[in-house]
Amino acid sequence: MFSESAPRTYLMADSKLLPSPGGDPVAVETLLQDVFGIVVDEAIRKGTSASEKVCDWKEPEELKQLLDLELQSQGESQEQILERCRAVIRYSVKTGHPRFFNQLFSGLDPHSLAGRIITESLNTSPYTYEIAPVFVLMEEEVLKKLRALVGWSSGDGVFCPGGSISNMYAINLARYQRYPDCKQRGLRALPPLALFTSKECHYSINKGAAFLGLGTDSVRVVKADERGKMIPEDLERQISLAEAEGAVPFLVSATSGTTVLGAFDPLDAIADVCQRHGLWLHVDAAWGGSVLLSQTHRHLLDGIQRADSVAWNPHKLLAAGLQCSALLLQDTSNLLKRCHGFQANYLFQQDKFYDVALDTGDKVVQCGRRVDCLKLWLMWKAQGGQGLEQRIDQAFALARLYGCLLLSTCNLSPSVPRYLVEEIKKREGFELVMEPEFVNVCFWFVPPSLRGKQASPHYSQRLSQVAPVLKERMVKEGSMMIGYQPHGTHGNFFRMVVANPTLTCADIDFLLNELERLGQDL
Repeated sequence: MFSESAPRTYLMADSKLLPSPGGDPVAVETLLQDVFGIVVDEAIRKGTSASEKVCDWKEPEELKQLLDLELQSQGESQEQILERCRAVIRYSVKTGHPRFFNQLFSGLDPHSLAGRIITESLNTSPYTYEIAPVFVLMEEEVLKKLRALVGWSSGDGVFCPGGSISNMYAINLARYQRYPDCKQRGLRALPPLALFTSKECHYSINKGAAFLGLGTDSVRVVKADERGKMIPEDLERQISLAEAEGAVPFLVSATSGTTVLGAFDPLDAIADVCQRHGLWLHVDAAWGGSVLLSQTHRHLLDGIQRADSVAWNPHKLLAAGLQCSALLLQDTSNLLKRCHGFQANYLFQQDKFYDVALDTGDKVVQCGRRVDCLKLWLMWKAQGGQGLEQRIDQAFALARLYGCLLLSTCNLSPSVPRYLVEEIKKREGFELVMEPEFVNVCFWFVPPSLRGKQASPHYSQRLSQVAPVLKERMVKEGSMMIGYQPHGTHGNFFRMVVANPTLTCADIDFLLNELERLGQDL
């Protein structure tokens, strides 16, 4: 595999021959093969096994000692380095574990992982065709496919380092489209601006307003209904109020798949409001965008084709691996490049020997940028659109129904399909926050000491203390990991996220049984 000619080495204190900066090809290959073996054993085989812990929890000071984090002037032997690699994996949270429910991403897709290994090994940046010819072409093809699922036959886009950055891009583009002078003159070119989003929006909208100099006061919060959906009538009212106060409305950010409740804003009605007022419509579909792959469930995003921009994170529900976040634009006027480009002549020379339109790096704020398209492209090639659609439908089925679709993986007979939500309703001590629309299932666990005491004066306060205690117990035991939060007038409740494509009914049953076990003395 590697040439063995003329290796250069340094002699270390332990008399081991280690690769020099020039590289001993045999030693390099041996090291990497050993590391890959550790990854397969610890991160993949054990990290995705229900019989292993989700995490081997250690307190910070103990973990510092176990990892020996201090950086020294002398290098270490290969055996020590391999043990470092093993320890890093051992004490990390296994997000591919079937009982990791803590975030909006989980699971480990092998084809996506293969793509990540390749891109890390090639270590290139897709800003010019000359150094990333495969990935420049691949990125455009993947973005084209995502745009088609939104409902656009043309447009633009870019992969971003996370959905938060995608949302910030959208705000910046909408501002530039309305006031292009701001690229040169900055905030001096702008009147007071107003953007509108639901109270259920992702916090990156406020962060983006602050980061871009608009200030969080420019974010007008629109009311949501009891299910967490933006109320279009209140959006209309907030726009009128902003105009009356002397602000200039320029953008509405709707959400398809809110972080906690999994709500989908009514996009058609919101698009009608935007059309009447000439506002940019951005849809934050970082969480819910992958539902577009499902013919059964894509109606939840009806109207998304009317958006000007869409943020979509395939690393979440599709399990494409962190990070894989796309910003999609309906624009065909090269808005991305006009807004962000500065034509650096050492990188984007116009007299190259190939079509310089393929040098797309000037469209983005970054210069160096990770290749994020291969992991999704390779997974799509392996699964096909139909396989990915089944992955989405299976997540819905596990969240809401132990149905016929899952009988083969759950080993259930056709006589016992049942709703997860109905199972929660049937079990003593479990209470739904609301009926789920998406794969976020929100519920309380009511311990024995609080059952039947809903009318007591301190019931809500005491119930709110249960989830943090159970979270500590499950994490320290390593049995599972599930998120909790307060929301509005509700005290802390659990948010069960069904996203891991390898989940079975047994894993869901384990979750409920484990909460009962951990909370039986509360």
